[in-house]
Amino acid sequence: MTAASSPPFHLALPVDDLSSARRFYGDLLGCRTGRTSDQWIDFDFFGHQVTTHLVEPDEANVANNSVDGDSVPTRHFGVVLAWDDWHALAERLQAAGTAFLIEPRIRFQGEVGEQATLFVQDPSGNALEFKSFRDISQLFAS
Repeated sequence: MTAASSPPFHLALPVDDLSSARRFYGDLLGCRTGRTSDQWIDFDFFGHQVTTHLVEPDEANVANNSVDGDSVPTRHFGVVLAWDDWHALAERLQAAGTAFLIEPRIRFQGEVGEQATLFVQDPSGNALEFKSFRDISQLFAS
């Protein structure tokens, strides 16, 4: 199955404030809202279903790994965007004064798998990575 023909994924995330989740995913990232209740919200996360579930605040420490000189949260999710879409999102996040876990940058420049990447956290501390490949055919290159 190729990336273009893959079915949408579903991911459920714990959040400690649904209003903050709605502002982050809906207003800041531009994700359309789907079904909702007083305990959860479905978002159209770039064609995939992300559901935020209300939970008590969790103070678990999440480990990081070193990747290309950055401290990358081991528990994160995200989406691979088209090159121009990634740059537009990076500019929107910067203009909004978003605090980055890892600032927008180009990794592996001039190498196989050259990619743009940035990391942010939602208001509940869930880490998100947005990336783009200069050549999408290298998505799974080694």
